[in-house]
Amino acid sequence: MATAAQADVEGFAVRLATASPDAWLDAVLNDFDAFLLDHASNERKASAQALSLVAHYADRPRLVETLIELAREELAHFQQVVRIAARRGLALAPDRPDAYVHALRASIRRGPEAYFLDRLLVSAVVEARGCERFGRIASAISDALLARFYREIADSEARHAALFVELAALYFERPIVRSRLAELSAEEAAIVYELAIRPALH
Repeated sequence: MATAAQADVEGFAVRLATASPDAWLDAVLNDFDAFLLDHASNERKASAQALSLVAHYADRPRLVETLIELAREELAHFQQVVRIAARRGLALAPDRPDAYVHALRASIRRGPEAYFLDRLLVSAVVEARGCERFGRIASAISDALLARFYREIADSEARHAALFVELAALYFERPIVRSRLAELSAEEAAIVYELAIRPALH
């Protein structure tokens, strides 16, 4: 299974600066129904976020093509999670504010070029964290079908992290991408440290 540290594209890797706390995994396993509903919400938001980038940067054909495909995959994952939730007698719940994503987005700089780079790299870091967390669930959950599903989702998140880094390297010089990615990874680690523990992806 791919890991966040293996989301490599030609020498670039999204290397998380900290692991998720064990208490987070315990919270998820102890209230997996709540986690499933949050997971569904996150897949839908990820699809919408990819399409938001497409709309914002419609003049960049490589980005448009790449992120349309990513959005379709995230939407397919949303449907899969909704079906799993339905089999457990669950219905979708209203979205809750995501303190993790809000804090990461606060790190995005102003100015057209800096903003563009940071949006891509913040997305890469979010996907890498998803890879790490879904991978931990896959290794810990007792249901074999769910374990396989979450291994597949973790691999997908690793690919998505790599895609965002690849796009950044397409539009920006590699030393700039590498430096900013390291900065955002460090900021993300501080955010994870401060997060309240709850049965949710973030």
